[in-house]
Formats: sequence, structure tokens, C-alpha cells
Amino acid sequence: MSLYIGLMSGTSLDAIDAALVDCGTPTPRLLATRAVAMPEALRDLLLRLCHAEGASFRELAEAEEAFCRLQARAVHELLEASGTAAADVVAIGSHGQTLEHAPEGHAGGAPYTLQLDNPSRLAELTGLEVVADFRRRDLAAGGQAAPLAPAFHQALFRHPEEWRLVLNLGGYANLTLLPPFDHPADVLGFDSGPANALLDGWYQRHQGGRFDADGAWAAGGRVDATLLARLLADDYFRRPPPKSTGREYFHLTWLERHLDGGESPRDVQTTLAELTAASVALAVEQLGERLPEAAPARLLPCGGGAHNPYLIDRLQARLRGLALTPTAELGWPADWLEAGAFAWLAHRRLSGLPGNLPSVTGARGPRVLGGVYAP
Repeated sequence: MSLYIGLMSGTSLDAIDAALVDCGTPTPRLLATRAVAMPEALRDLLLRLCHAEGASFRELAEAEEAFCRLQARAVHELLEASGTAAADVVAIGSHGQTLEHAPEGHAGGAPYTLQLDNPSRLAELTGLEVVADFRRRDLAAGGQAAPLAPAFHQALFRHPEEWRLVLNLGGYANLTLLPPFDHPADVLGFDSGPANALLDGWYQRHQGGRFDADGAWAAGGRVDATLLARLLADDYFRRPPPKSTGREYFHLTWLERHLDGGESPRDVQTTLAELTAASVALAVEQLGERLPEAAPARLLPCGGGAHNPYLIDRLQARLRGLALTPTAELGWPADWLEAGAFAWLAHRRLSGLPGNLPSVTGARGPRVLGGVYAP
């Protein structure tokens, strides 16, 4: 076995996800997982840093230290729960916490992507080699630096005969198109738009909880067709790939600019779920325009949104003809693909192999991603 640990904290800011992955087989194997909840104080501080609302360097340092200690705790708990000796782990792949992602810059400025992380500190706290800072090499090569998971999706889910789509429903949604093994077409992928980030944010504001469990609140409202049309008129949804997005573009202030003040909060939640489904359907159409033959027949949903039955029903309604197959049926539970991806990307880095797909990110070519930090 060749054991790696992947660490991921997404835009939901709910936990550090840690995955133990065997990368020594042709198809990576998920061996064990651990999620450590994000303390409320740290979550609030990270949200402030994401929106740069009067944040100071002192707060940045405090957040980095607390985040790093939480990562180390996730690693130690994962090792203990799985009965794995630290000496048997080759390295940790750490994504860090994205604070802002601007691959095309702002107002003509330089492109950038910023992940809060301290791989040197993590190496000290765990005694393990750490691979981190995966995104900026792709950005330096002219790419979007996102999404990076499609290369991992290819390693896991590419099929000998079947065209497949992998749909990650995290804070933001992204699609990966996987051609059959021997087909000459490139793997394609991009961010289709908002998903849980807007749904969770609106729910928290009006209902007080972290998220709308099972989409129950959204299911009791109605789609506001006029509002939906205003939201879908945003240029992002029809912009050609490569493209990526995040909290700095789609946020509650963006939503509020499209409200007229008379909407029911519950109907807005229902409409946001429909926005996710509709924007994914538009993205599937965009991919279809680039296909040399018939569209794929199977969609593999993953990420937190895969547990939202109302959202899945709305996707199914808009993607008729696509069979939905949970990734768990193919060996990877929906919640652990991203953490698994960064374990695999660490393996690629230490093997001297590229981790990006230029056909996805738009980079000038394949690049070995990440920096290495010895224990």
C-alpha cells in the first residue's frame, strides 16, 4: 500500500474532512475517513476573512494557527480511528481554506487564488511530510486553478464504454465530463454556478440553522419564475469554459441585488434550489455543444448537495434521460471525493506527475502541482 491523507475544508466551513487513501493501486482506494467540526468562533473568523470586512494580519495569523491545529487534530483522529501508524503514511495533501478565488483578477489586476494554510506548521504538528499550495502553479500557467478534482474523477470513474458526468454539489457546483477509456476526446469540466453556499446562507439568515436538512424548507415553497429569470440572466452562466467561481462572486449580496423586496423568504429558498438545478442543466448543454457524439447517459452526484433529496429531484426533472447513480455505488461516498482528491494529488506531486488537466483549467499545459514541506 501507498498511504496518503487528504485534507479538505470547503466553502461550507462546517468541518475539516480527512481521508486515508491507498494510492498504490491503479484505482485509488478509500480506507478511512474522519470529519472534525469547525468551531463556531473559527468559522465566523474565516467568514470575515473571506469577505475582508476589516480583517487584520493578527486575525489572519490567529485563523491560520487555529485552522492548522484543527487539521492536525483531524489527522491524529483519523490515524487513531483507523489503527494506522503515522510512519506508514507517505504524506498529507492539504488544500487549505479558500479565502478568495479570482483567476482573472479584479479590475484588470493580476489573477490570484488565496488558500489559508500553513503547511510548515502542519508538518511540525503531525510529523508528516505535507504537500500544499496546489492551485497556484496552474494559475501561473494561465489556468483557472480550478476545478482540480476532474483529474481525480478520471482516475476513479472513467468507464470503458460509457460517457459519464460527475457533478460535485458543494458550496458551488462543478461538472466533469468523462469520455470512455479509448475515446480521443478530452476530459472537460468547469464550475456551473452556486449550490450550497447560497442555499445555506439564505437558510441561516431566515431559519437560524446551518443548512436546510433534506431540502425540506425549500420543498414547501414555490419557484418564483421572475426571480429565477433575473438570476439566470447573470453573464456567468453563459460564459464559455474554462471558468471557475466562488464566494467572492456568488454571495447573498449578489442575490439581494436581484430581489424586489416582496418575495417570501421560503420561496427564495425554493428558487435558489431551482437556480442550482437550472444552471447545472445549462452547463450540461454547454458540454453537449462540445461533444463529438451523443450526450452522456449517467450522472454521478457527489458533495453535500447529493444528500438533499429535493435538490436531486429538481436536477432529475431538468436532466431527463440522465440516470443518476450515487458515487457510493461506485466505491466512493459522496462526502469524501474532495478530501480523497488531495490525497491523490499529493501522491501525484511526490511521483513527479501532473495534477491538472489543461482541458479543464485552460492552463498552457500539464503541470506538477504543489509544494513539499518536510517534517
